[in-house]
Amino acid sequence: MSNNKSKYAEAGVDIDKGNDFVSRIKPIVASTFRGGVLAGIGGFGGLYALGGDRYKDPVLVSSTDGVGTKLKIANLCKRHDTIGIDLVAMCVNDIVVCGAQPLFFLDYFAVGLLELEVATDVIRGIAEGCRIAKCALIGGETAEMPGMYQAGDYDLAGFVVGIAERDKIIDGSDIMVGNVVIGITSSGLHSNGFSLVRKICFDDLQLNIDDFIEELGCTLGEELLKPTRIYSEPLVKLTKHFKIGGFVHITGGGLVDNIPRVLPNGCKAVIDSSKWQYPPIFQFLQKKGSVPVQEMLKVFNCGIGMVAVVDEDIVDDVIQQLGAMGETAFVIGEIAANKDKSGGAAVEIR
Repeated sequence: MSNNKSKYAEAGVDIDKGNDFVSRIKPIVASTFRGGVLAGIGGFGGLYALGGDRYKDPVLVSSTDGVGTKLKIANLCKRHDTIGIDLVAMCVNDIVVCGAQPLFFLDYFAVGLLELEVATDVIRGIAEGCRIAKCALIGGETAEMPGMYQAGDYDLAGFVVGIAERDKIIDGSDIMVGNVVIGITSSGLHSNGFSLVRKICFDDLQLNIDDFIEELGCTLGEELLKPTRIYSEPLVKLTKHFKIGGFVHITGGGLVDNIPRVLPNGCKAVIDSSKWQYPPIFQFLQKKGSVPVQEMLKVFNCGIGMVAVVDEDIVDDVIQQLGAMGETAFVIGEIAANKDKSGGAAVEIR
């Protein structure tokens, strides 16, 4: 009998399957295209034209990120159509804090053996994230690398480029003592702290992904797979109506490590933790894992996915505007002088 399988396919890389994958995802990707996209996928580079006179002095803002070991949760649940939303969110949320409007997105999908249904679902999620963020998915790389990944495993990375007017860039330099810190709620764990989550849930508690957890009102898998909230559209709209001193994406490092990244030297954020209640998943992890409060606030977002720092006289208007756009927001603290001898930026949580 003749064997029509190529030597490369026998080695673990199936070029024909890769071509089939590109054909499958073309309409999914095309559904994200915006006015600046000049070519579809399949070429060697994605083309995007800035064009027009919308910006006087445009600055491109970029970011790259992944979703960490949340990928393992997707594999355990055998559900792959939401992890792409997380990927887009983790990148887009990092540029919107600068006041940037996302323009286009690229992904990197690496796998040991390409499974068409799984890979297509991943791209569906990425496309959905791009639609929510109002940016175009203009390209990516699918790398089939046998021997690098165990069966069923894959890895993801994302890359986003946005645009902002130079004199409208938000960098925290306008933050001053007396400003108010507003917290905007998260949708859950987002995509941080999953190594600790997995240790508590699977190693220590010996839970299964399909176990129904009374405290959560759903299965463990349903809770852990909740997609990261994408804040780009409401925050970009907010900047058109209000002067924002700073935005903070509460990602790895939590409130403790992220807020100082935008504070000027000599300032500290005084956060009142009594202003909000931890959502059930964080209460569950803290109790069952015996995690100290300070570590919770350093590892997880604890229910606050984004922070805005604004002047005191516009606080109510900002919160009302966010509410009108579907976001839940409330005051969680204030900016005070940091009298520590170091003179740097800091966070004090009470």
